[in-house]
Amino acid sequence: MANTERVSPPPTTGIHHFSPTVSDIEASADWYTRVFGMTRLDRLAPHHGDEDGGYAVLLVEPTTGFLIGLHHHEGFHGGQFDERRAGLDHLAWGVSTRADLDAWSEWLTQLGVSHSGVIEKPHVSYAAIVFRDPDNIQLELFFRYPA
Repeated sequence: MANTERVSPPPTTGIHHFSPTVSDIEASADWYTRVFGMTRLDRLAPHHGDEDGGYAVLLVEPTTGFLIGLHHHEGFHGGQFDERRAGLDHLAWGVSTRADLDAWSEWLTQLGVSHSGVIEKPHVSYAAIVFRDPDNIQLELFFRYPA
C-alpha cells in the first residue's frame, strides 16, 4: 500500500468571507456597503446548524468577490466587540500600494469614519490604517513594503 500521508496542507484560494455577529444588522449593512462599496445580495442566509436561531445579510465586494455575512442571532447577548476577549482581534484588508492607504484615509475621512490615519511601521516593513465598524470590531487596511 502506498504512503498517502500529506507533508503539507491542501491548497486554499485565500479568505472567502468574514462573518461578524452585529447588534444592528441594518446599520452594519449600510456601513459596510458605504465604506467598502459592497453590494447587498437579495437573499438572507440561515445559520448553518441553527436555521431557526437567526440569519445573515450577505454583502459582496464586486471586484474581488469577497463576502461579508453580517449575522443576527435571536439569542444575542448584547454589548460591543472587545478584542481583549477570546476570539477575533481584528481583520485586515491588504492594499497594493502605499498610495492606496492615502486614498483610503481620504475616503474614510470623507465618509466621517473615525480612523488612525496612516501609521508607518518601517522597522517591521508595513503601513496601516486602523478603524472600527459600528460594533467596535477593529478593521485595518494594510500595506507591506517589499523586502
